[in-house]
Order: sequence, then C-alpha cells, then structure tokens
Amino acid sequence: MQRNEKNYETIPAGSLGVVSLAGCRELGEMVDKYLVTFRSEREHRHSNDIAFQGYHKNTYLVNCTTPRFGTGEAKGIINESVRGFDLYLMVDVTNYSLTYTVCGHENHMSPDDHYQDLKRIIAAVGGKARRITVIMPFLYESRQHKRTSRESLDCALALQELTNMGVDNIITFDAHDPRVQNAIPLHGFETVQPAYQFIKSILNEVDDLRIDSDHMMVISPDEGGTNRAVYLANVLGLDIGMFYKRRDYSKIVEGRNPIVAHEFLGSSVEGKDVLIIDDMISSGDSMIDVATELKKRKAARIFVVSTFGLFTNGLEKFDKAVEEGMIYKVVSTNLTYQTPELLSKPYYINCDMSKYIAYIIDTLNHDLSISDLLDPYERIESLVKKYKAERGSK
Repeated sequence: MQRNEKNYETIPAGSLGVVSLAGCRELGEMVDKYLVTFRSEREHRHSNDIAFQGYHKNTYLVNCTTPRFGTGEAKGIINESVRGFDLYLMVDVTNYSLTYTVCGHENHMSPDDHYQDLKRIIAAVGGKARRITVIMPFLYESRQHKRTSRESLDCALALQELTNMGVDNIITFDAHDPRVQNAIPLHGFETVQPAYQFIKSILNEVDDLRIDSDHMMVISPDEGGTNRAVYLANVLGLDIGMFYKRRDYSKIVEGRNPIVAHEFLGSSVEGKDVLIIDDMISSGDSMIDVATELKKRKAARIFVVSTFGLFTNGLEKFDKAVEEGMIYKVVSTNLTYQTPELLSKPYYINCDMSKYIAYIIDTLNHDLSISDLLDPYERIESLVKKYKAERGSK
C-alpha cells in the first residue's frame, strides 16, 4: 500500500515532535523536511478539529541541547513545551565525529556518551509527553546480546532502562540479534530491514544487471546472517550461498575470536554477480576475506551490501580491494555517521533512509499499522519488474 492510499483521517496520538540528538542532526533534518512535505500536501476534512491542532507546521523538530560542563558532565535541556506530544527521539550512537572537552582535553563522543545524552533528554521531558518512541538505527550494545560466560548483557540492560524511563516503543534497523526484544516483552520493539532501499539504490547506479539465478547470487558472509540473505534471495528469485567462519576460540583479538578460515556452502558462483549482505561493516576484514574467496571461485562483480558502514579501521583496505578488482561496489545506508571521504569514493553507493523513517513516523503518529512498511516484498518485486522491462526495451 502506498503512503497516499493510507487512511490518515485517524486522530493523531498527539502533536508530532521529532527530537534529533546532535549525532543524528543531519538525518533528523532530512526526515523533518519529508514530514513537512507529507502533511502540507495532505488535505483533511477534520483539519479544523481540535484533535488536529498543530498538525501542519514549518518544522516538527523540537529545540533541545545537551551542554557539558568543564569536567565532561552534561545535562539535557528542552527549550520548548512538549506536554501532550507524541515524541520521536532519533539518536546515532556510532557518530564519533562529535567532540567535547574534559578538563582542557578533547574527547570524541563514544556510544556510551550518545546513550547517556538520550537518557538526559528523556529525563528532561519529565513524563509530560503523551508517548515516547526512540528511533535508534544502530541498536546500542547490540553486539553484546548474549551471555557465553561471566559477562554483562548490555543491550538487554539498555532496553530495560529506556522502558523504565517511560519509553513506549523502540525502533531499530537490522538488529544484530532481534531476540534482544525478549528483554522488554511488554513494550514495542521493531527491527526494520532496508532491503528495498538497497535494491533501489543498486538498480539506480548499475544499469546492466541480469537479475536471475543464472547470472546473480546472494551470499551471507556467516551463518548468523543467513535469514537476511534468504529474504533477499527469495524476493529477487536468486540462489543463496553461505560462508562458515572457522574461529580460534583459544584467543581473543580486539574483543573477538580471530577467524581461521572461511568455508563456503553453496552452488557455483563462476561468472555470476554476487551480493554479499550483512548487518554491518566494522573493520571490513571479514567482507574482504569473503570477496577474496569468491574471486578465487571466479565470481564476476561483487557488491558488498551492509546496513551500517562503520569502517572502524579506515577505507584503505577497501580502496585496495576495489583497485585489485576484488570488490565492485560498497553499499550502505546513512543511518550511521558517514565521513566526507567515504561519500566521495566512486565505488560507494549511499542509501538514503530519511524518507522511509518519515513514513514510519507519520504512520505511527496516526496509530496506523506499519506492517506494510516493514515488509517491502511487493515494492521490491515491482521495482525489479520495472527495471527488467526498461532494460529489455533498450
């Protein structure tokens, strides 16, 4: 169902307010522009009713700040009334580009700092909002989602802490393990897949793809991401392959067990374009290793597709991999901080998620179902059909 076909006559849950924290400011402003456009174009027969008061605005962004003292301590300040608002708080916990001063020394903001600022703003709301929804694209501490020995369960603790502070719903993208929602079974938790945006961006950039099982394949770089690859392969009508990571569990390097080898399970990739899909690119070593193994098996063009392009060790390895022909394109979203260097790379495809987030916020504010937004099967199918028709007509 398209956005303009929805029944937006329902009474909003409250006056819409979007709180975009400092690390998510740019994305928040883009979302706000879409929301303003959606609502300025929408005609309501109830537009003069008191329930729709403040429905049309020039901006839905709430003015707030999180200033810091000289010691590095901080506080959250909301500079306008939010009483009765339906608030959507957007935060990017991976934005390391922001800095603050501690006793004269410059510190880069860590995920912990961003998470604390989120809690400060929730505390500043003081329970006056009608409903609070947190939109946290990269779920805080989501990689620490299960206990294997005497270790903390940070993600579960964070979710419980947020709901205890009055958060009603949490929306994240491509959660590392969606089962973390079991920590808050009585509250809303949605993990959204950007599959449609991936396909749309790739098709806009590359005009000679042959989308069938004879010429293309979807690969999961590890067993944990198989469901993600299976969904994409099914909707595109492609075969799937998987790599199994053999690790050395006797060692820990940079917080994880080092990979000894990648074992491939699947049919031949020879001569096929390949989509390697995962939830995140951290250092990028795993993706490059998988691409190298696929090239050894005579794969054609390799697309590295990931929701979160973190590139924690820089872009040099990817530059080299592209130069050597191992990787053709790198695809990720703007849900996390992107460096100007990354955006300037000719091999990089940026998937803009702002319009999708605006759809979700607009729909939820009217207390409507977002199930059609969460399952883009029909939209992807229509997109691919159109692409094939246009390509066939050339």
